[in-house]
Amino acid sequence: MQPFHFMTDREKDELYGVLETVETRPYDDYHAFSAAVRRATEGNVPESLVQAAQRIRRDREEGVSDTHVLRNCPVDKELPELGHDDPQADKYARKRTFVGEGFLELVAQLTRTPVMAYATRFNGDFFTDVYSISKYHGKQTGYSDGELVYHNDRTAHPVRADYISLLGMRCPVEEYTCTSLVEARTLRAGLPEDALRILGEAHFVTPFDVVSRDNNSSLTLSEKHAIFQGDYGIRYLDTHTTVAPDAPGEAKDALIELKNALTRAEKKRHRILEGDLLIFANQNGLHSRELIEVNDPERSRSRWLLKTYTLRSQAVADGFADRWVDGVAGRVGD
Repeated sequence: MQPFHFMTDREKDELYGVLETVETRPYDDYHAFSAAVRRATEGNVPESLVQAAQRIRRDREEGVSDTHVLRNCPVDKELPELGHDDPQADKYARKRTFVGEGFLELVAQLTRTPVMAYATRFNGDFFTDVYSISKYHGKQTGYSDGELVYHNDRTAHPVRADYISLLGMRCPVEEYTCTSLVEARTLRAGLPEDALRILGEAHFVTPFDVVSRDNNSSLTLSEKHAIFQGDYGIRYLDTHTTVAPDAPGEAKDALIELKNALTRAEKKRHRILEGDLLIFANQNGLHSRELIEVNDPERSRSRWLLKTYTLRSQAVADGFADRWVDGVAGRVGD
């Protein structure tokens, strides 16, 4: 994908200087950090970035696109080396600036999409790292060093983000990794009406991902759910979502038709570079990770993306208030 917005070097440097003044740690008190970013950036945001955020909102509202790439965004100039046993602990101990986190928070504010987090994952942090963790080698999770099938994040969970933002912090140019995306509307267009009807009924189940199960052993399998939801939504984890035991036989046939449609569907692909911000729909499409060319596996494992989950609007966020943990707005319990 080609970026739809480039920040100039001057804009990036000036915004970096603004975000660098935020001293509140996002991993100690997210809401204090959010407020500090708002104060620091008030009147100090490049007009072109404000307009880009307005276009993102407009594109979503008008159904033009749910996927956007911003290039040459500010990220921390000094990034620590992270190990693969406990990279989160390494980040806590070694990362001294929070410009990347500040930029993600600023974009969330400009697009009016509140950031959310999961209480039982990564200490309930609102900013998490897509980074290889050794114990997940070969597992189907973003924290492995391998490829990922097409999926929504947290497919099995009852509360799922509307959008995902990935900011390239360290992306070795010698290694070629792509994020691939397919829109739910594209899949629907490739399916017959009978299959669409069955896929829109609650005949399917999805196992919880390995990270969720590690943090809460009671999480095993989702409730029965539809795969296609609403006008554009989809809830599906390829090779994992399957028919419920009591589902009618036609549900299995419809699932096979979906798999065939996914293979044939038009995809968007983007190679995230350092300073790239990729924002895409989590519930109106599926995404995957493709390792196109790996020349040095250890170097490839050092790829580091900073990630946020966001909800479609404040009204949507308020609708989940009964799930907030310890009174922290946006932090969802299981």
